[in-house]
Amino acid sequence: MRLAVLVILVSALALGVALAAPRTLEPGTPPSEGGAFVRGVALGLFASDPSWDYGPLVDEIRARSATDVLLVVNAYQSNRFSSDIALRDGRSPSTSTLARTIAQVRQAGMRVALMPVVRLEDRAPHEWRGTIAPADGLDAWFASYRRLVLPLARLAEDSGVERFVVGSELVSLERYQTHWRSLIAELRTHFSGTLTYSANWDHVDEVEFWDALDEVGLNAYFPLAKKEPSTAENALAQAWLTPRSQIAALRTRLRKPVLITEVGYPSQPNAAGRPWDETSSVDIDLGLQRRLYRSFCDAFAQTPSVSGFYVWNWFGIGGPRDGGFTPRGKPAARELAECFARPWPAPVKAGNAS
Repeated sequence: MRLAVLVILVSALALGVALAAPRTLEPGTPPSEGGAFVRGVALGLFASDPSWDYGPLVDEIRARSATDVLLVVNAYQSNRFSSDIALRDGRSPSTSTLARTIAQVRQAGMRVALMPVVRLEDRAPHEWRGTIAPADGLDAWFASYRRLVLPLARLAEDSGVERFVVGSELVSLERYQTHWRSLIAELRTHFSGTLTYSANWDHVDEVEFWDALDEVGLNAYFPLAKKEPSTAENALAQAWLTPRSQIAALRTRLRKPVLITEVGYPSQPNAAGRPWDETSSVDIDLGLQRRLYRSFCDAFAQTPSVSGFYVWNWFGIGGPRDGGFTPRGKPAARELAECFARPWPAPVKAGNAS
């Protein structure tokens, strides 16, 4: 997913927005009906202050009955041809902030996953991490990427993280499976939890190293409709039939659990047709965002062909004037609380029929 980094004033986040009334929680309260199924929310650690305290956002997520949080850490390289991948001051969280946020999620009774994401500091409109083509060669780029992810994996291991996402939407680099297999093998010497990769919804079949991982990670930005009346709830439910069948077939073919690493919708009128795009409209449609989440939850609660999902993304100011992805302070937040509270069945084993 192509996402411009949110630069949000510390004071705006501190004030927050009007949210659906959360439940009062004691520290360490376990998730209700936790089980193995992931009913999660991604939390981008995107504040411009590297020491920002994400604890209040963690509390908001937990108050909506989520069982899991996917912490997203942005790293940067200069452009799509470079190999200088690193955490950047003012754009990436500090190590101490990441460790503190992991502890806050666990104290709130939720499981933690960690996903590093590579972004480009200088890019043309059509350029993103899916078009990376390192000018100094694959070995240089993967060596730089290794220097990013191995310390994060060690921190994840030491902090009780349950899942580590080894990469996200690196489309142009996915065919170099020898490099990926070597990196995954090394990551296993540092991290004992679940390893996955987050593939784009339209490129998952091109990934050839799924067998080296514990599960298949999929970003579910499937286009569902182009315009009204095809965004009515019954039309959206019908639109999910084909993607859901594709996911079930993927699980059967690869004999691996399938985890939806991202599913999300901006609060915009084009969200059903272009769910990955929060930049193409200035108009706001809070109702469509809510309906899209309801249709997704209806589709996968009825047929548990996945082992869970993470909603993209809680970070943001939120509220009725926010056209971005965050559900904060929007009808979508209450919809997600109802979705998470459903009696989700245990995930089906890989290879079984849906």
